[in-house]
Amino acid sequence: MFRRYAQEFSGGGEVTGGRSKAAKRKREKSIAKTTTGKSANYLPTKEGAGMTKAGVKAYRKANPGSKLQTAVTEDKPTGKRAKRRKSFCARSAGQMKKFPRAAKDPNSRLRQARRRWKC
Repeated sequence: MFRRYAQEFSGGGEVTGGRSKAAKRKREKSIAKTTTGKSANYLPTKEGAGMTKAGVKAYRKANPGSKLQTAVTEDKPTGKRAKRRKSFCARSAGQMKKFPRAAKDPNSRLRQARRRWKC
């Protein structure tokens, strides 16, 4: 660590510690968290509190290689979609335990998302 500061102050060139340029660039790419209007990327809480189809598309464009998908909202999904729903419901049940205030409020984003996924 001392060597790094010594290089910086002695004019020995650029210090290569900290975040890389790629990490900084990746961190900057985030989509707008809008819930109203034509460019809405997220649903309002009353409508289910998740990402819209357009929001998922925008996220995947900003993050190549992403496997993000929209919510499983059909009544009886089969195959992989059924497994995704089961997994989400299990994870969000854990959030209900961790955040009891949100679990008690029927209008919280957590409860609304669980309702949308039919958990």
